[in-house]
Amino acid sequence: MDNSSGCRSLYQLSLGAVAEQFLIFKKHINFLPENVLFDLYYQLYKNRKLCLLGMELSDLNTLLRMLKVTNKRIHLHKSFQALMDHGTKIGNELAISYNLCYLGNKDNFSAHETIINLGLRLGKFLNDAGWYFESEQVLLACKDLCVSGPQNPENWCRTLDCCYKLLHAQTAYCMFNEATKTCDLALQTIEKLNNTEYTNINHAAFYAELGVLYFSRSEYDKAYKWSVEALNQLKPSLSPHIIINVLRQTAKSCIMMREYKKAGLLIKHAVCLARELFDRQDPKYSDVLIDYGFYLLNSDSIPNSVIVYKFALDIRKEIFGKYNLQVAMAHEDLAYALYVQEYNSGKFSLASHHVNKAIEIMEKLLPSEHLLLASAKRVKALILEEIALDNSQTPGSDQNLFTKSETLHLSALQLSQTAFGDMNVQTAKHYGNLGRLYQSMNRFDEAEKMHLRAIRIKEDILGSYDYEVGLSIGHLASLYNFHMQRYEEAERLYQRSIDISLKLFGKTYSGLEYDYRGLLHVYSKLEDHDKYVEFMDRLSEWKDLRDEHANSEDPLFEEKPSQPISDVIQTFLTIK
Repeated sequence: MDNSSGCRSLYQLSLGAVAEQFLIFKKHINFLPENVLFDLYYQLYKNRKLCLLGMELSDLNTLLRMLKVTNKRIHLHKSFQALMDHGTKIGNELAISYNLCYLGNKDNFSAHETIINLGLRLGKFLNDAGWYFESEQVLLACKDLCVSGPQNPENWCRTLDCCYKLLHAQTAYCMFNEATKTCDLALQTIEKLNNTEYTNINHAAFYAELGVLYFSRSEYDKAYKWSVEALNQLKPSLSPHIIINVLRQTAKSCIMMREYKKAGLLIKHAVCLARELFDRQDPKYSDVLIDYGFYLLNSDSIPNSVIVYKFALDIRKEIFGKYNLQVAMAHEDLAYALYVQEYNSGKFSLASHHVNKAIEIMEKLLPSEHLLLASAKRVKALILEEIALDNSQTPGSDQNLFTKSETLHLSALQLSQTAFGDMNVQTAKHYGNLGRLYQSMNRFDEAEKMHLRAIRIKEDILGSYDYEVGLSIGHLASLYNFHMQRYEEAERLYQRSIDISLKLFGKTYSGLEYDYRGLLHVYSKLEDHDKYVEFMDRLSEWKDLRDEHANSEDPLFEEKPSQPISDVIQTFLTIK
């Protein structure tokens, strides 16, 4: 054994000994350097001395010291989550402590800068840890101190930083009304800085967060506008975290604007950059993978999206354990990808497992009527409907599952209407989901009303040639074709759905199969032999193209160095 390994061994033995007799040594540990104190607290975590650890980390000053040890943040996340799982409620305790600190020093102007900086660091940590409600409580108090401070560029910059972090917490927790107020304050602050011609600040991070807010509210044109504005503000000197976040959000906005080449460029670069900068078990890397999975799912690379979502979930489970919102949302994303992948096979057990885990976690952590919970229940409803259809030979079982699915869909619709109103893409999706369910339940008139409402809302918001419009048109065509014997109308709808799919995705798109098979049924009923043969040939051609497409897909993770961000932006601007 060399000296260095011997020193490490002795160091670990010393940590273990002090951790075992922690109360004896407690009065001396504050004299330890931050990195040594950090290792001692992590040893308490490993020894499962969580009550002692909770008492230490619930102290604001102690936690602030631990936040300075930036190269071991994953260990701090693990320790913190273990305390939350243990029932310590350390996040709430820290939020209360910070608010007491804020109230106690509200009139002590000399202490404001210190308290603001503490709030910014604590709020960011809670955001990264997935405890958004607690983060918001800290950052609201921090914001009040910023607003009451001196009217100068330095304080306005702190105000903007606070707004950026506060907006992240509020958006992630679906507090959209509060988020709007935060946006207004931030934009007013930017205007003040512009009026004083202060230029020593970059707004890329905040503009990207604005994009996240509008994306979450399904206002995709505004999300795209702010995301591209953030992209244009990127500079090589910015934090890699900011650059990656901007790339991720702009890619997601491009997907919803159906600009898949641009989305692919940005998200693949974000993955390359994250692989270079972060440990493969870093939560930031899992964030990038979640958005990469979203790109793959929406660009018709469904098996690959399942692989990437599973990888991201495994990272989050390793860091955040069982009961964390970030873990729950990764379970939901994977469940939906598995549902899409197994749509034809009917093997939904794995998808059911993951959506049930998502709901279990959310029910433990969220109010019963929370919008995040509604999203997970929507996925469960879709899965239950397909299981019911597969079990239709078993008397009574399908009706019970249909009823559960309807209850979940109606609940999700109501929550969406409350949060966004009727003229919203998410609300339209819920109408469409109900349309499909009522079709499965043989309630055809109700199904038609739901599909027509979904199409009308989507067309008004997204235009006539959007993917979502094509999806709803295809569902209505299926209703007319297989259940209402309205074959001529079904034919027109299928043709329109095919036109949209070909325009957006090309001849290899997986969804074309349903429209081609639907038209074969239509032409069989109409006894149009020539059209039947034509679409038999098109279906055969589609199968051959799908096989070629499957063999020609790019590797999931390209082992190549990331490009300079200026080159990425330039390429983005040249893609038509």
